[in-house]
Amino acid sequence: MHAIVIDEERLAWREMPTPAGPAAGEVRIHVAWAGVNRADLMQRAGHYPPPPGVSEVPGLEVSGRVAAVGEGVTHLAPGTPVCALLAGGGYAEEVVVDARQVLPLPDGIALREAAALPEVFATAWLNLFMEGQLGAGERVLLHAGASGVGTAAIQLCCAFDHPCFVTVGSDAKLEACRDLGADAGWNRHHGSFVEAVKAWGGADVILDPVGGSYLADNQRVLNADGRLVLIGLLGGRSGELDLGRLLMKRQRLIGSTLRAKPPAAKGAILAALERHVWPRLARGEIRPLVDRHWPITEAEAAQAHVERDANIGKVLLEVAGNA
Repeated sequence: MHAIVIDEERLAWREMPTPAGPAAGEVRIHVAWAGVNRADLMQRAGHYPPPPGVSEVPGLEVSGRVAAVGEGVTHLAPGTPVCALLAGGGYAEEVVVDARQVLPLPDGIALREAAALPEVFATAWLNLFMEGQLGAGERVLLHAGASGVGTAAIQLCCAFDHPCFVTVGSDAKLEACRDLGADAGWNRHHGSFVEAVKAWGGADVILDPVGGSYLADNQRVLNADGRLVLIGLLGGRSGELDLGRLLMKRQRLIGSTLRAKPPAAKGAILAALERHVWPRLARGEIRPLVDRHWPITEAEAAQAHVERDANIGKVLLEVAGNA
């Protein structure tokens, strides 16, 4: 098979050994589309290696068709169109993955759009509802609201009646987020978001991929008993934390990553998506938002688009012959 190889931070489409399997409990997938995530860019730069035993090929989500199933897999069959959440290996013609990390497509969703589902909706669901433990009517602040995770999180907030405020990098992105259902927002190039979020009513849960440079301001807008869920470090690894505010307002700071979770944990997240989100996708209440796509042989151009923060929604790679 062919796959993307990281060669001194360059991406090359090369012939590689086909992954072994499927073993018991696994599924082999002919990849049609792969999603591009910032984690892929971090891996390319040497800052986010795959977990032990996982392929060095980047790519955390794919869609495609089942090629073969291992012993004990009864809910999927060869030829079934599926999407899958991976720990790595998605920029390739084939992947082998634990069956718990694979879902059939929602009714009415094509393979292209399905590749925009697994990573972003799993990340949003995990951190809003499992880690963040959103309660009825609680308010959410979403940083990077126009990103893949952000656009998924906006739609989940709307679907489950949680007002949300977004921060974004342009007025065009702010308008796109409002169109998806965000209640209010702020262009980060206009300065600090603190006063705007306070005037909106503050946040009970904050979903933050920025980290260091936002830490102090996040604390200022987090309500009593609020939860700050940190999912990235785009703004650095360190920042100012007011421990007095943390104590007096009973704030909680939660660090969260999805990639290294074991298959059973990822399976539980996907099972929740299938139960709570897939029916809404089938009814058109929630939709995968695709910004642009490139052939997988042009993966560098696709990643450059993400690195420029130019996308609204997901960027995808098309695998020729399988799409």
